[in-house]
Amino acid sequence: MFCYRPSQLKPGLVVAAMLLISSLTCRQATASGVEAQVCNVSADYSLGVEDYADAIRIHREILRKDPRNALAHYHLGFAEGMIGDRATEIDEYRRAEELGLRTWDLFLNQGLAELESADFDAAANSLRTAVALGGEHSEAHFNLALAEERRGMLVDAERETKESLRLSPGQADARNLLGVIYAREGKTVAATQTWRDLIRDVPSYQPARANLSILGSQNKVTDAETAAAVPTSPAAAVSALKNMPTTLDARRSI
Repeated sequence: MFCYRPSQLKPGLVVAAMLLISSLTCRQATASGVEAQVCNVSADYSLGVEDYADAIRIHREILRKDPRNALAHYHLGFAEGMIGDRATEIDEYRRAEELGLRTWDLFLNQGLAELESADFDAAANSLRTAVALGGEHSEAHFNLALAEERRGMLVDAERETKESLRLSPGQADARNLLGVIYAREGKTVAATQTWRDLIRDVPSYQPARANLSILGSQNKVTDAETAAAVPTSPAAAVSALKNMPTTLDARRSI
């Protein structure tokens, strides 16, 4: 049976969830409504230096004084997620949305938290909104593809993965996911070629090597095999990981 990380108990196809990083800066108080909201500089400094306990304390104090500060709810949710409180993280993101905050990264982060909670339908809904608001960002398409793959919506997953690769062709994780989708569709020749190309281009990318070995052991793939190969087994539940660039933290964007 296919699964998603080498650290999981069962061997399987390995997929990495891409997590976006951007600067933790407050909005400028130059617009009305939600856009006019700002956060305490100390609160967001604590986020930036990864002092999440202090960030949570300060953001809670901000919200005690101004419970309708959508941006503070968003930042609080981010900090809660970084210490592993997934339920509170999601609640705070949803509260920010209810209060009118609509940014693509809010829905990206919400969708990733829902993915980590194995709520794949909710994740897909959130990530569709992230794509609608920030369709130029490859991360939004990639993570939507991941959610759709988990839901078994393989045609949609393939489309979103290819769009992510169109926007950012060098993504090893997205190329690996495309191989997973092909394998689940029974397109073992395409899956095999995808992983072989990835290994050629990025020799250090171990998930592709592991997946190629797993697929070969299950279906005895050869160079002469046709598209009539036996379909692979469905993948096990995803475990989104922290596998990101070295800016600020190893999670998502604010």
